[in-house]
This record gives sequence, C-alpha cells and structure tokens, in this order.
Amino acid sequence: MKQILEFFPLIVFFAVYYKSDKDLYISIAAVIVATLISLVAIYIKERKVSTMMLVSTVILVIFGGLSLFFKNEIFFKMKPTIINALFAAILIISTYLKKPILKILLNSSIKLSDQGWSSLNKMWTGYFIFLAILNEIVWRTQTTDVWVNFKVFGIMGITLAFTIIQIPILKKHFTE
Repeated sequence: MKQILEFFPLIVFFAVYYKSDKDLYISIAAVIVATLISLVAIYIKERKVSTMMLVSTVILVIFGGLSLFFKNEIFFKMKPTIINALFAAILIISTYLKKPILKILLNSSIKLSDQGWSSLNKMWTGYFIFLAILNEIVWRTQTTDVWVNFKVFGIMGITLAFTIIQIPILKKHFTE
C-alpha cells in the first residue's frame, strides 16, 4: 500500500498532463495536491513519514509553487535536479563522516558488511549525481513532452535498472 501511495502523485501528474491537453501548470497543481494527500495517507497508515519523502514534498511544494506563482516551468523542471543533488550531498557528507546514512535508513531490511554499506553509499551518491546532470540535460535540450515522459518513465526505468545492477555487486558484502 505504501508503494502505491508513493507512486500515486506521479501517476496523477502524468494522467493530468495528458488529460489537460498537456497543461504543465494544471499538472503541477495536481501533483502538489496528490503528494500532500499521499503524505497524509502514509502518515495516517504508518504514524510516520520518511525523511526522504518529507524533503521531496517540501521541495515539490516550494518549486511547484514558484512555477505556478511566476508562471515559469523552469522551477518545476529543476526540482529533480535539486532533490538529486541534495541527496547526493547528504550521502557524500555521511561518507566523509564515516557514517553511511543508507546503513541507518536500510539496516533493518538489508544486512551488509561495513565495506558493503560504504560501497552502496558511494554507488547511490554517483547515481544521484548522474540523475541530477541527466535531468538538467533533458529539460534544457528537449521539449516539455519529452521531459515529462523522461520524468515519469525514464527516471523510473533507470532507477529499476540501477537497483538490479547493484545486487551482484553487493552480493559479496551480504551478511546473515
């Protein structure tokens, strides 16, 4: 149920974009509302919300709101870049402090050696930097239609492939 609630805003964004004759501003308003609904629903169900989702929601509301207020889509298109750069920075800092944040966040679901956590932290740091750069390239060089499809399907596909690729790399670091 949680995964459905997390993907709900993305589905709403995509559906509204194509149902509204590709009106990005209506889609931005819809994704803001859907994200807030999703956030509240997750909180009601679990009595907590992940820091990552909370940060993403705040950035969405700020940059989506700026796009709506100024009627300028650039703020919204930069949001994935800002979120990915922020997550990369957090991972870099946690690596520098020798406290991989992914270990703190995922320790109950994945058991890895310290070297495995360090590797995972570095791989996700690189991944977030890659996504930030890729988003900048796509929104600056492509049409809004291409960017919307990239945001909805491209990032999801890249994330799935990246996650799968990590399994054999991390296999030697799994612990009982």
